Amino acid sequence: MSSLLIPVLMSLVVGDEPKGAPKIAAPTGKGIVAPDARLEKVYTRTQKDITGGLTEGAAVAPDGSIYFTDIPFGPKDKGLILRFDPRTRKTTVFSDDSKKANGLMFDARGYLVACEGADGGGRCVSRWNIKTRTRTVVADNYNERKFNSPNDLCIDLRGRIYFSDPRYVGKEKRELRHQAVYRIDPDGTVNEITHDVETPNGLAISPDQKTLYLADHNPGSDDIVNRKPEKKGSMKIYAFALDDDGLVKGKRKTIVDFGAEDGCDGMTVDARGNLYLTVRSGKRPGVLVVNPNGKEIAFIPTGPANQTGKDLVGLPSNCDFGIGAESRVLYVTVDQSLYRIPLLVEGWHIPWAK
Repeated sequence: MSSLLIPVLMSLVVGDEPKGAPKIAAPTGKGIVAPDARLEKVYTRTQKDITGGLTEGAAVAPDGSIYFTDIPFGPKDKGLILRFDPRTRKTTVFSDDSKKANGLMFDARGYLVACEGADGGGRCVSRWNIKTRTRTVVADNYNERKFNSPNDLCIDLRGRIYFSDPRYVGKEKRELRHQAVYRIDPDGTVNEITHDVETPNGLAISPDQKTLYLADHNPGSDDIVNRKPEKKGSMKIYAFALDDDGLVKGKRKTIVDFGAEDGCDGMTVDARGNLYLTVRSGKRPGVLVVNPNGKEIAFIPTGPANQTGKDLVGLPSNCDFGIGAESRVLYVTVDQSLYRIPLLVEGWHIPWAK
């Protein structure tokens, strides 16, 4: 979940902004995105009884549809899991009680795995049978201590679920000392992978399974809704080398440092191993594409540059590639909407998506 509130909505399609709205720059990145490619809005929140919060967790399903979450702030609203069908261009509600689900991903068996947060949510990793719409809890604690607020996840080729467990919102008592990254093995065992991070957020595993990428996104508070201006902590992207057992070996490596600006929320990878980072900075909101060494190779703006104040717009939260005919289409959750843009490269997914 991001560290910023989204109180304002606006159209973000380049060339289709509301009259008088700030212009959004064209994307850059030879070989990654065409200069005339444009973001297309395919969904915006319509539920009038939900206020605040943001869309999140874009994840492609084996049938090519895109599941994503809509997370309101406060325990009153339970949150949604939504499904966008590229063939019909229609979005439907999969669940009207997501239990504050944030990050989503489909496993090799076609089940939808969700990170459920705090603030009245499940504080667990759950699994949905999308055919029966039944939900089961995969894990909700580490050493009998309840998770802080599972946020985002990735799944490796062995079916192991890596997920981040920060705390951005919620009045529930914290039981774990660290905000860490954990892994759930197929037998249900939960392992701590690393707590060498201040506030873990988005994460991804390289296609060769040798590197775990992790976003450190520390807003300086466990309560981003009611926080007072505080000094921000780390805003970086780390690379952790993984051994043959999928455990961290050696020291972390910083490949991107956003400095004083807000950094990355969610992320994904393409078939070449490049990282797609959703950057929630008012100075430069958009999807930053870097190679495995952290060098910028493309940028897809999602909002006007150099914004100041509280009413920032166009802040992306997560992204994922489609499959099949849309294997070169990137879906991005922005503010309270879902967008897509055609690219020149294919995304990478676990084997079910091939």
